[in-house]
Amino acid sequence: MTDLRLDSAVPDVLELDIEAVANGGWCVARHEGRVVFVRHTLPGERVKAKVTERTRKFLRADAVEILRASPDRVDPPCPFAGPGRCGGCDWQHVALPAQRRLKAEVISEQLARLAGIERAVVVEEVPDPHTGRDGAAGRGDGLGWRTRVQFAVRDDGVVGLRRHRSHQIEPIDECLIAHPGVEAIGIERKRWPGAAGVEGVVSAGTGDRVVALRERAARSRGGRHSAKVPRLDVPVRLLRGRQTPGGRVPYVREVAAGRLWQVSGSGFWQVHPGAAQTLADAVLAALEPRPGEIALDLYCGVGLFAGVLGERVGPEGLVVGVEADPQAVRDARFNLRDLPHVSIERGRVEEVIAELEFGRSRPGGAREEGVRADVVVLDPPRIGAGRRVVERIAELAGRKIAYVSCDTATLARDLAYFGERGWRLQSLRAFDAFPMTHHVELLATLVPG
Repeated sequence: MTDLRLDSAVPDVLELDIEAVANGGWCVARHEGRVVFVRHTLPGERVKAKVTERTRKFLRADAVEILRASPDRVDPPCPFAGPGRCGGCDWQHVALPAQRRLKAEVISEQLARLAGIERAVVVEEVPDPHTGRDGAAGRGDGLGWRTRVQFAVRDDGVVGLRRHRSHQIEPIDECLIAHPGVEAIGIERKRWPGAAGVEGVVSAGTGDRVVALRERAARSRGGRHSAKVPRLDVPVRLLRGRQTPGGRVPYVREVAAGRLWQVSGSGFWQVHPGAAQTLADAVLAALEPRPGEIALDLYCGVGLFAGVLGERVGPEGLVVGVEADPQAVRDARFNLRDLPHVSIERGRVEEVIAELEFGRSRPGGAREEGVRADVVVLDPPRIGAGRRVVERIAELAGRKIAYVSCDTATLARDLAYFGERGWRLQSLRAFDAFPMTHHVELLATLVPG
């Protein structure tokens, strides 16, 4: 973090008129011509803001007093939200419909600025398939949705969450965005001496629970664990330290797209109870896979999109999934063992697709080489795919590409790369899979242009 003594002529507390929303949970204001990024505020408000970071180009600040409130402002439901406190949520002080409007504004701005694409966006609610009602955990208030929560642990064993842009830990006894199944474990209300972090994982569909423990120090010479596990409020399966390749790893069973999905340890799965189903449906609607087609699923995780594509293209088709994480590959192969025409390749995406080729059999036994994948779906990590991967996908893909992203900026950057390679954005959908935060799940559909 930048030294607060830099440019000490700027007062510690500023009176600011808040302008537009910015990416990352900030809003923009100006002080004597310099941009100030302010948290805990809303466009149109006038606030007193405490400066938290100074650079030569801009300032960061927290709104500590509201002088003129937005009509979209509400009292934060969480007692741990607010300036200098838990950094897990960005928009606790904003009504849920307004949160979605703010996210839509950020998406449109990032697309225009980074990709030159002018596009109006609507951020859609994510229904909970386990209750049949809209909103998180069926409550419709943006709370109780997060089925995987990573808690930090202080040296004295007290559990909390990190403060914004800080390594400091805010002790908590309840997380309001955590799913009720995570809260039932009681992680925050226990002491965890010797632990560096604790993750609570629950399946909203099956009720399976795993606690993943990261220890502060390695085992002693006698083989003892350094962290002591308290008596928890409900039974769980416990995972200590890193997953051992080839070893037995605790897992939860998730429900989506008419299947059970094994997800081992703290492996990747959508944290909102309805996000996996919503995205699977959206990808199918975007790509419109046909029987006998070739499909490619990049960064495939435990195989969600490869599975739904495999069912659509049928045994005459082919689906290739690519994933680098070895445990996720094992899970994907187990999950899709009834679909022999779905192949899961282990390796870094950029390396595997560089060598990937497809062929088709012609009538009479001849083989057509150099065939493109009819449809491609990719769901990269937050850093995005990058130019090298985009260029190869542009060569491999034939009819359509579906790009799933949780980061607007890297998606916009990669859409610009696809544009350079002759692919245009056909449609863009956004899903509010992370209420109370600035995060959003996006699905961009591209076609040759």
